[in-house]
Amino acid sequence: MLFIEATALATIGRTTYRPVDPQVNSFLPKGLQTFHPLQVRLGYPMSDPKLNASIRRSLGLRLGGAALLLCAVFATIAWFNGQARMADAVTELARLEANRLNRSAMPLLDDPQTGAEAWQAALEQLAREGAGDKVAGGRFVLARVFSPDGNALAALEDENFPGINAVREVADADSFKPPTNGDYRVVSRAFGDQSYVGVAIALRDSKNSIRAWLGGAFAVSPAAMQKLRADVLRSVLYVIGGVLLTALAIYPVVSSLVNRVARAGTELLTANLETLQVLGSAIAKRDGDTDAHNYRVAVYAVRLAEAAGLPEQDMPALIKGALLHDVGKLGIRDDVLLKPDKLSESEFEVMKTHVEHGLDITGRARWLHDAMTVVGGHHEKFDGQGYPEGLAGSSIPLSARIFAIADVFDALGSERPYKEPRSLQDALATMSRGRGSHFDPELFDCFTGIAAQLKEQFGSGDGESARQELQRLLAVYFQHDLDTLTGRG
Repeated sequence: MLFIEATALATIGRTTYRPVDPQVNSFLPKGLQTFHPLQVRLGYPMSDPKLNASIRRSLGLRLGGAALLLCAVFATIAWFNGQARMADAVTELARLEANRLNRSAMPLLDDPQTGAEAWQAALEQLAREGAGDKVAGGRFVLARVFSPDGNALAALEDENFPGINAVREVADADSFKPPTNGDYRVVSRAFGDQSYVGVAIALRDSKNSIRAWLGGAFAVSPAAMQKLRADVLRSVLYVIGGVLLTALAIYPVVSSLVNRVARAGTELLTANLETLQVLGSAIAKRDGDTDAHNYRVAVYAVRLAEAAGLPEQDMPALIKGALLHDVGKLGIRDDVLLKPDKLSESEFEVMKTHVEHGLDITGRARWLHDAMTVVGGHHEKFDGQGYPEGLAGSSIPLSARIFAIADVFDALGSERPYKEPRSLQDALATMSRGRGSHFDPELFDCFTGIAAQLKEQFGSGDGESARQELQRLLAVYFQHDLDTLTGRG
């Protein structure tokens, strides 16, 4: 899509449009070429279908992942809480059944002369009423009645209960201990296909005085246990459903906000990349050169960086620095900058200040801070005889050492008003004399292996091939910025 720019004609009260240079559009990375800040003012749609689809996909994955994580966390909490409630419910069933015994045995409790035979008969009556799970909640499969001082009065066991031997062993090992506080104590608790809970519960007479203690194992009926487990599962499903519904409800809102942020961020990235070209073009025209030099040195530097193994995350800084390496020449007066003859010593000192000017310019924009390593270091020499800091060896930033080779190579091979371009062999021979003094020897050796190919591909013509290659490199190495906007980074 071609960028369009609006010019308001107040005299006739309408708006006309003129196209912007197509090179500006093609200079941007793929995925950003359909955006322009002026489109907002003109009311053109800012959304790129691929970008929006990427945002929705990324947001959906992240929101879905967060929802699943929350489901797992809250479902686990609900599960454990449900298990605790289930245990309390089982205990309550045992207490209810004990209270039923308490009520049926009230005459015995009110009679101080009640003996062991009467209590044994009462337990047997309790067992008959609970046979076959006639009691909905369950029944005592082991019951023992003790006097207030702990003497055994009666005992009854259900020999048909699975695992009765294990239950008896637990009951025998845990000698009767009345609660020290209140009238209720859980002795033991276990859950399985046939769940039970061991309890010690006070039996009170009509005057609410403790006349005996009931200790035993209460087996929860399968139906009651199934209901309790269903209640727990239902709670977990409610939690999961609530989290998922909440995620679905907020997805459109968050998606809209993220789209708006991404569009604004894309405009910013577009403007930043345009700024690189504008500043690079400005100094090229100020210096009597063309954009082709900036395109070529950027491509040469990136290709050398790739061959030398520069980390991918450092490539954007190298590209920015390459495009803006001489931006400080905007601050050099014309009689020095445009002088066709060799500069005098004093004039050269003035020319060297373009590095400080460049650092001042790039230092004013946060997005250009990482370009300062190239802007400030591309005139340093490996032996420490460069400027402005006189850095040497590895103390010179790697990106600056890489760019210094690319810059000199293109300068030697390019035509200037005051000189003819040198051949590939002549340029490399001249540069080889600076190996280890001007240039990093390892990087220079690496460059000599790719120089012929670079010269053949990009070293001639109006720089169109270099511009197209730079477009590709921007799409590759500034993709992380776009990924950050879409949530993929």
